[in-house]
Amino acid sequence: MINVIPFPNIDPVLLELGPLVIRWYSLAYIVGIIAGWRYGLALVGLKPSFVTAPQFENIVLWVTMGIILGGRLGYVFFYNFDYFYENPGDILKLWHGGMSFHGGLLGVIAVVIIYARLHHITMLPLFDILACAAPIGIFLGRLANFVNGELYGRETNVPWAMIFPGSDGNPRHPSQLYEAFLEGVVLFVVLAVLVRRPSWRVRPGLLAGVFILGYSLARFFVEFFREPDSQLGYIIDFFTMGQLLCIPMMLVGITTIIIALKRPLQANG
Repeated sequence: MINVIPFPNIDPVLLELGPLVIRWYSLAYIVGIIAGWRYGLALVGLKPSFVTAPQFENIVLWVTMGIILGGRLGYVFFYNFDYFYENPGDILKLWHGGMSFHGGLLGVIAVVIIYARLHHITMLPLFDILACAAPIGIFLGRLANFVNGELYGRETNVPWAMIFPGSDGNPRHPSQLYEAFLEGVVLFVVLAVLVRRPSWRVRPGLLAGVFILGYSLARFFVEFFREPDSQLGYIIDFFTMGQLLCIPMMLVGITTIIIALKRPLQANG
């Protein structure tokens, strides 16, 4: 008999008052956005700075919409298109879960580009600050996935294996915690160290490139321990949809870093 760590069985619903239901999953998004906003404001104060506090504060609502719309549409098109094609009304049922990081990233990129052009702001410094703040929300989101007992890992006999509710009863990797650590904690620390170095801040886009490359590498690695989505399975041999979506991310991250390093140094207030 394989020893497993008992799953904590935390109620996914934090608070329920009549029709008002607050779930850990939705709370993770709310707290992540607020914490990212406050952290981003602190980074704006570092010199040299290319973004003002009002400019960053004004884009937070745009970014929130980009995360929600992009994340949901990404899940619809990347992970479960056949189902939502037959049940389009369920696309709006966000409380049932189903968000894609890659879709959310595309949504944020789109709204930042639009916002920057409308307000005549250089977009790369905005991307840098958002990149440094993003791991906060990713960390909380993965913890919420763990609480929900979703997106669990593949079968294993490691000492820290868990049996997740709703699974087949076999011990599995707590892959949500792996992602929370690598995509959240590790990536946050790396970017927190780099953003405090003026030599990195004077190269707009460099921190964003590190984030994109770092996330894609961490996600690609953890996907080897995460159970593939049941409706998709493996896409090519033993690769998952998450891994395939990370490949262009790696290329974008590397390209962004190279371009930023070649770009002449900039200085501002």
